[in-house]
Amino acid sequence: MTTKANFPVTAGSVVVPYGHVIGNEKWRGSEVAQRLQGKVKLIFEDGLGLVDFHLSNRTCILYISEADLVAGDEFKRRLVRFRNGSNLRGLVIVEKTQISDQYFSAVQKLVVLELGMVLLPVANQGEAAQLIVQLVREQSRDQGTNPFLRKQRPQLAEPALFQTAQHIPGVGKTKALLLLQHFGSIHRLCNASISELEQVVGQTAAQQIHAFLCS
Repeated sequence: MTTKANFPVTAGSVVVPYGHVIGNEKWRGSEVAQRLQGKVKLIFEDGLGLVDFHLSNRTCILYISEADLVAGDEFKRRLVRFRNGSNLRGLVIVEKTQISDQYFSAVQKLVVLELGMVLLPVANQGEAAQLIVQLVREQSRDQGTNPFLRKQRPQLAEPALFQTAQHIPGVGKTKALLLLQHFGSIHRLCNASISELEQVVGQTAAQQIHAFLCS
């Protein structure tokens, strides 16, 4: 019998309103779901297939926990099935901890170089929730019709965004701050070209950042 979990995405035709997040039913009661409540409009659905969270603008989040990394290769098969079976934009959030750090370079190679997806490391579910909130706010802000009225300043009050930038190879607190001040959002940073990055952090760091974030 074929289950919903075998499908890459069953919510692909769903239009998610800005400010909303559709969460996979398996996350109900989790720390990340609890921290999202009250900050975004979270709706649970048991038909998301391989996707953990579905955002607006055809963006999906696949969450790889520390336990997933330690358990084996099932998460790799899930990522490959999503990439091969969906035309949605996939963002991969990975728990990078002391325990999972030894597996991180292999995950980075798979996600970024082989699958061409964006990888966003976090320390725990609490940081992941803050990052999801930041992504939702960026989408809501960027959907305005007048680009001159959009806020360009990064939400530096959101610690997850600052911490995520510091996980990038060659980026410390100073460069993370410069990058966020210049690009203003995690979406713009992920889509920046090498030449755009060079203007902020120089050639060597720009190449490292681009190789880490982009295919």
